[in-house]
Amino acid sequence: MILLASIGSLYDRAIVDTGREPEFLFLVAFLLSFGFIRTSAHLIRAQVRWWPGNVEVGGTHIHHLVWGIILLLVTGYIGAVVAPPSPWHEIAIILFGVGAGLTLDEFALWLNLRDVYWEKEGRRSIDAVIVVAALAGFAVTGFGAWVELADTVEHGVFAVVGSAGVIGVGIALVNAAKEKWGMALLSLFVVPVGLVGAVRLAKPTSLWAHHLYSDDKRERARARFAKRRRLGRGGTSEEPDKGADSRPAEKTGS
Repeated sequence: MILLASIGSLYDRAIVDTGREPEFLFLVAFLLSFGFIRTSAHLIRAQVRWWPGNVEVGGTHIHHLVWGIILLLVTGYIGAVVAPPSPWHEIAIILFGVGAGLTLDEFALWLNLRDVYWEKEGRRSIDAVIVVAALAGFAVTGFGAWVELADTVEHGVFAVVGSAGVIGVGIALVNAAKEKWGMALLSLFVVPVGLVGAVRLAKPTSLWAHHLYSDDKRERARARFAKRRRLGRGGTSEEPDKGADSRPAEKTGS
């Protein structure tokens, strides 16, 4: 009872008090009717014994599209011409949503003028239902809610970009302290690339190495950068073999 009371209070505050009850009733009725009739179609196709089959009159299959159109016509007339008071007004909205669900479930049929419910073209019925459900959901939440959401997303994006900028500046300073000037500049634009340079060994002559490295680590840095300089000059990463005979081979006569 407490849970039901809480739900009822939330419904009053979020739906009734904001004047969105008609839109909410239509959306719920629309989705439930579509879900029910789509499930029914699958059960009929699977030939489930306990489930009622198709409605036929004189050997003619009456599609649920027909019942949906009838509901739309009746409830549309009642809402537009009679305009009944509450609760009949709400009942008419619910029946209108049911009619819309039944009708749009066979949207592909009245679009192609043939029964393509289980064919590839039948996918258009699902697409139509998604579009209508999205528009109805937009009407329920209201334009203001979407503006507020966009504003929240905007602030979030600015926060992420600002944080990335601060992190990039920090990584650039680390690279500069390690005398990696190219990486420092690149860190301002591509943070992940600058991060790679920031975590690798600093140059042995840099402020970073001088103040933060131990003697062993500075020696490692010297060895690495000396090896890189040799490779840059076109040398090899290994020292030449001192024992090897470097004299050119003598030519032998034929």
